[in-house]
Amino acid sequence: MKTRAPRPLEVTLLASVFVVAACGLVYELAAGALASYLLGDSILQFSTVIGCYLFAMGVGSWLSRFFDRQLPAHFLRIELLVALAGGFLPALLFLANAYTPGAFRFLLYAMVGVVGTLVGLEIPLVMRILKREVVLKELVSQVLTFDYLGALAVSVAFPLLLVPQLGLIRTGLLFGLLNAAVAFWTLWVFRHELRQLAAHTWACVLTAAVLAGGFAVAEQITTLAEDKFYHDRIVLAATSPYQRIVVTNGHTGHKLFLNGNLQFAERDEYRYHEALVHPAMSAFGAPRRVAVLGGGDGMAVREILKYPSVESVTLVELDPNMTGLFSNDPAMSRLNAGSLRSPKLHIVNTDAFQWLQNGEDMSSDGPPQGAKDPSGGSEPRKAGSVGAFDTFDVIVVDFPDPTNFSIGKLYTNSFYSLLAQRLSASGYAVIQTTSPLVARQSFWTVATTIESVGLRATPYHTNVPSFGEWGYIIASHRPWHLPTTLPPGLRYLNLQTLPLLFDFPIDMARVPAEVNRLSNQVLVTTYEQEWGRVAQ
Repeated sequence: MKTRAPRPLEVTLLASVFVVAACGLVYELAAGALASYLLGDSILQFSTVIGCYLFAMGVGSWLSRFFDRQLPAHFLRIELLVALAGGFLPALLFLANAYTPGAFRFLLYAMVGVVGTLVGLEIPLVMRILKREVVLKELVSQVLTFDYLGALAVSVAFPLLLVPQLGLIRTGLLFGLLNAAVAFWTLWVFRHELRQLAAHTWACVLTAAVLAGGFAVAEQITTLAEDKFYHDRIVLAATSPYQRIVVTNGHTGHKLFLNGNLQFAERDEYRYHEALVHPAMSAFGAPRRVAVLGGGDGMAVREILKYPSVESVTLVELDPNMTGLFSNDPAMSRLNAGSLRSPKLHIVNTDAFQWLQNGEDMSSDGPPQGAKDPSGGSEPRKAGSVGAFDTFDVIVVDFPDPTNFSIGKLYTNSFYSLLAQRLSASGYAVIQTTSPLVARQSFWTVATTIESVGLRATPYHTNVPSFGEWGYIIASHRPWHLPTTLPPGLRYLNLQTLPLLFDFPIDMARVPAEVNRLSNQVLVTTYEQEWGRVAQ
């Protein structure tokens, strides 16, 4: 039986299905990513955005039954509306978050609903137009095939190519232009059927011009929104597959933000990092092998390198954009005292959970040479080179707060069990652990989780003006003890005030808490509730 050759109109309509599906998924992913960036808890945000979007598509599919005549004209108009609404969705949401943050959530779901409804109208109309050319049996299979292929292409390209290279705003506008291109194609193919051809032509031209103009000034739109949101002047900004990195500079100095959340302020970061590093490092005595998980800004490494005994530091940072920025930019390198260019440092750009599991060097850049074998042997070894069973004297864990489940996994008993295996018998690990005052339950959840894997938990806290009261926990196989010396040149800690950090007043005292497991991630929910009350 011969296979029927597809007609030219059929081929171009199916190509349109591919483009329409790709564009629709981009708008859905962009909305989910923005919600995750700005509202936190990526699983909740993606789930609710996708659910709302799919429901709206169902509404659009149902509404398509009311379009009886002039189907090409209706399809053309819908493509132009999708191009505008979907293309400008990221830009409008960015601006809304900066200028009307209270209305952001409402606008998010309103725009998702509008775009989803319009996208839901597209495929049914294309199928009804294709009925002229294709029998029903082939029609459904062909349309769904191209629909799924378009979704597959975008789902791969969005995180790996589009967002890292273009950013969310340009990505939205680019795919808006693709929707407009489908409208132009519809205009040409069905020009003999369309009434008011001149009006449709002008609508296509104006839509494309507006989108192209938006694409041309996308960087200015981003700057306008972020300048308003961050208040201080933005001096560095980058979008990676993992996060939005923004550095500002104002009268109090530089500040680092990841996905809109403050990570450090130049005026008082020394308080945070001295408190993070020195209670564990000084208590060990003369640490030689140290690991830093997170902390791609190099501030913790700066403090670690104040110990002459240190022979190697392994920095495990997921995002190479972070380590690149704080290695190469002169202002950022000044803040970390050039620590990321130290010959003792080895940078591994990978997920810390996987790194602990694999126990092997996963970095593309070569480690520095010359460190002696910590076991006391005569064979030299590469600084920072880590074998499957190597352990560290001190491990500094400096992750962002558990605002979503992808970060929350780094606060689970599974993670701390792996951490315990990489910590020497006499070593100390220190974990930044949010505010014991604002997020009291969250803080003690981390302590309970550390203890659940057989490690001792020694909590302490300090005041960092940019953050308020902030907490840390030392995890170890042996009891922690107060150090008798500290390195010279510290701006905040001294031996007289150090014991005060380990005294918890009544309003920060320990409360019963549940173990944070990969299977429940109770910490993320608790954290969101506690910090959410502060934002209200």
